[in-house]
Amino acid sequence: MTDYTPAEIMVTAAARQIRDGEVVFVGMRLPLLAFMLAKETHAPHALGLFENGVLRDQPATAPIITMGDAPNQCGALKVCGLDEVMSLLSGGRVDLGFIGGAQVDQWGNVNTHLAPKPDGRAVRLPGSGGGADIACLAGRLLIIMNHERRRLVPQVDYVTSPGWGPHPGWREEQGLTRGGPAALITSLGVFSFPRGRAELSSVHPGVNPEQVARETGWELTQAPGLGTTPEPTDRELAIIRRFDPNRFWTA
Repeated sequence: MTDYTPAEIMVTAAARQIRDGEVVFVGMRLPLLAFMLAKETHAPHALGLFENGVLRDQPATAPIITMGDAPNQCGALKVCGLDEVMSLLSGGRVDLGFIGGAQVDQWGNVNTHLAPKPDGRAVRLPGSGGGADIACLAGRLLIIMNHERRRLVPQVDYVTSPGWGPHPGWREEQGLTRGGPAALITSLGVFSFPRGRAELSSVHPGVNPEQVARETGWELTQAPGLGTTPEPTDRELAIIRRFDPNRFWTA
């Protein structure tokens, strides 16, 4: 078996969700690597948008930690303002967007605003950034986060980025005419949302559904024919480690 970390299989699973030719709102941390990996493998014509105003159709020219690093700006198609990038999102030009968060629930709602502490007080989190816009306006949404019971909760404490809602048609009732969560990629497996509710579609190698159930706050539903997430190939790992040589994001 190839030696890889949970973060590396998350990056690989996320990259495989990107289709060739798609416009991708990339996001920070693992999505940065997922976009570079997709560009280098099966999606050479994908276009990346970054909320700092970078538009690029080629992988970064060297390892990066943030979207603002020079190798992500060097050779970009365009370096513009946030308003221009967001106008592409609001205009329906973005096929796929990535977000993470502190909590996600069974309907794909994501919370990045506040989380309760054991003493009853709340911890203030960074807030939306562009998360709410991406969740509302991108054609499909991918959510990435570590799999912990305190993070995968039945209902988030605050809806920062809306998912499918508690009943069919909820998004339309809110005026959200496109988008919605397509997948939740965690450190234990991959969920899909075939009827607007999270359904475990694959577990990572070495993980079993019972382990996933223990770390999930809602009653776990498995997809028919539950699969195993394909392992990263040697080539995929080499690409990930070329862009993250010090394992800043993937240790």
